[in-house]
Amino acid sequence: MLNRIKSFIYGVIAIHVLWLSGNYFVDERLIPSPFAVYAQIDIVFLSQMLLHIGHSLWRIFLGMSISIILGLCLGILMAKSKFWKKLLNPLLYFLYPIPKMAFLPVVMITIGLGSPTTVTMIVLIIAFQIMTNIRDGINNVPIENYHTLLALGASNWRLLKDVTLPAALSPILSSTRVALGTAIAILFITETQGTSYGMGFYIMNAFTRINYIDMYAGIVTLSLVAFILFLLIDLLDAILLKWTK
Repeated sequence: MLNRIKSFIYGVIAIHVLWLSGNYFVDERLIPSPFAVYAQIDIVFLSQMLLHIGHSLWRIFLGMSISIILGLCLGILMAKSKFWKKLLNPLLYFLYPIPKMAFLPVVMITIGLGSPTTVTMIVLIIAFQIMTNIRDGINNVPIENYHTLLALGASNWRLLKDVTLPAALSPILSSTRVALGTAIAILFITETQGTSYGMGFYIMNAFTRINYIDMYAGIVTLSLVAFILFLLIDLLDAILLKWTK
């Protein structure tokens, strides 16, 4: 834990050194100092930014929740059922390598702009990652774990609850940690298309108004939100997977 705290402090110091160097060598209007940006966040947070954060967090939560539920169900089916494996494997290997952002115009013209587009794009990109990791995690469970419970007369539900779902929990959290960064990138891109709320809209709106200090305030705030979400996933990992440590 101490080493992680030290690494975090060193990272923060390095970022601020680079930031202050850019502020010193480049026009201050283009790269304002971090202290000016923090002061701006304090000014606009409650009056403007909090509403945008709320919309972005809701889109991330909804998109990630659907992706996890869909990925869990399909991942278990692919791992435990030969029928579903034969049905879904070709589809997975055909669609997974395709850059899903290529579907953004299709999604926009079929379901409209705004939150539906953002949530749909998050699901399209992340569900495949989660499904694949869960399938592989369950397939790596030693078959003896099932045989032991079967010998004791365990039902299929007991096997699912005591073996399959615990085996899927670690891939879920690992996939969620990786997918969260992807979801935030998707969020930023899609929130610039036909929306009036969200951190992506806030940042690009400030950029088009040439209000760079507001733009940097939005970038820093979005980064802090992402950092807090990562910490929450690490906390869940420590609580739910304590038995693996």
